[in-house]
Amino acid sequence: MVLRGEAFLERVRERGEYVSRQEAERAARVILALLGAHLVGEVRAELAARLPEAYALILLNPLEAAEPLSAERFVRATAAWIDGATEETATWDVGAVLSVAADAAGEDLMNEILLQLPAGYDLLFGRPRPV
Repeated sequence: MVLRGEAFLERVRERGEYVSRQEAERAARVILALLGAHLVGEVRAELAARLPEAYALILLNPLEAAEPLSAERFVRATAAWIDGATEETATWDVGAVLSVAADAAGEDLMNEILLQLPAGYDLLFGRPRPV
């Protein structure tokens, strides 16, 4: 399912309980840029195809990553990129954005995404895996 820009942002705003659209947009931009640095090839392209164009471009032109970040370090990196964020608020932001992205991705693509990421990302996407 491809989400339109407004629908994607509205879902992020609702899940993140953001007061403004700008807060939701800021979180979405940072988190998708960080995520894009951790996905490669067809998986990244397929997820981008299911996101609104503006967010797809962010995912396809990611921030540079020297190494894959653990889920915990991904949250800390998010906190560093969002002005005024703490690790606690960044965890909330990551959950809001990535759960909406997971909905857009669907189950099959999410399985492929999680195979490319270090352990623990399933929780960030709101898709806990059995141990």
